[in-house]
Amino acid sequence: MNIYEVPYGESIIKFKLERKNVKNINLNIKVNGDVIISANEEVPEEYIKDFVIKKASWIEKNIKYYKAHEQENLEKKELVSGETLKYLGRQYRLKVVESQSEYVKYFRGYIYLYVKDRNDYKRKEELLSEWYDYKCRKIFTDLYNEIYPVISKYNVSPVKINIRKMKTRWGSCITSKSTIILNKDLIKAPKYCIKYVILHELIHMIYNEHSKEFYDFLYIFMPDWEERKRILDEEIAMEL
Repeated sequence: MNIYEVPYGESIIKFKLERKNVKNINLNIKVNGDVIISANEEVPEEYIKDFVIKKASWIEKNIKYYKAHEQENLEKKELVSGETLKYLGRQYRLKVVESQSEYVKYFRGYIYLYVKDRNDYKRKEELLSEWYDYKCRKIFTDLYNEIYPVISKYNVSPVKINIRKMKTRWGSCITSKSTIILNKDLIKAPKYCIKYVILHELIHMIYNEHSKEFYDFLYIFMPDWEERKRILDEEIAMEL
């Protein structure tokens, strides 16, 4: 990828340019602050630079946010009552309750963590991780079952869903193994955003590259996919 610079006020915005067979100019900011632009070969460099300048205010805002919260994002939550946890696009207050039975449930704006020793951080972390894993498997599978019948009409075989933590992707696919991989953190996003990622990866079973045909197909089945992607990249990612 080539690196370019554009002036913005008294600062300089650097971005990496990927030439891909995509329909639109795509802008992505990584958690490390790297600005990535994807565009096809026909889009002139000056046009891309103008695009970056138009987005400069938003780019700087997000880069500053990542830098300001870099240390905060690296720090673990203490898992004590009053902290907030995100689930399916909503913020829930955590309530830690001492109990002989250990489990997690959510109810009326709260996630309740029942644990024998409220000071046992490792056990609290394990219980919450197991709960999120269970919710991921159930909800991702349910949403896949809603979306797959539409795609199955295009000779797409059923796929296996793997779930794991990923730093820079919401999803990926291995077409040779009929497998899609979903980021565990998607469970913190609204269901309509999770549906977008699942559909995106299923379409890759038909079109491996981000070609014009890929995006045409995506637009047909999800005309508002760009807004769903924006929410994931701009709102959800900033809160993880």
